[in-house]
Amino acid sequence: MAPMKAAMKAMKAMKAGARAMTKGGLAEALASETGLKKSECSKIVDAITLVGAKEVKSTGKFVLPGLCMIKTRQKAATKAGKRNMFGKEVVVKAKPASTVVKAFCVSALKKSI
Repeated sequence: MAPMKAAMKAMKAMKAGARAMTKGGLAEALASETGLKKSECSKIVDAITLVGAKEVKSTGKFVLPGLCMIKTRQKAATKAGKRNMFGKEVVVKAKPASTVVKAFCVSALKKSI
């Protein structure tokens, strides 16, 4: 049981240390790389967000070159009825068709990792 607890502690330590970069952190990193002010970089990040959301809504696809591709996908409607799940019969409600947004990393990013 002791090795299991040690492994759990190590996993929790890894999770705690690896945090996602915030918008402010991204603006700061961009500022140090480009030589622009942090506030200008923050406005650029906001602009990219607005343009990406608008593009995904209108065309269904947006690509950040070298990073990721954001697409929309139509999810089909499901009929109501009874389905057999794990040996039990379950009553399922009908659901309408919906649009799902998905993000895929670009192959250049996959190769770099």
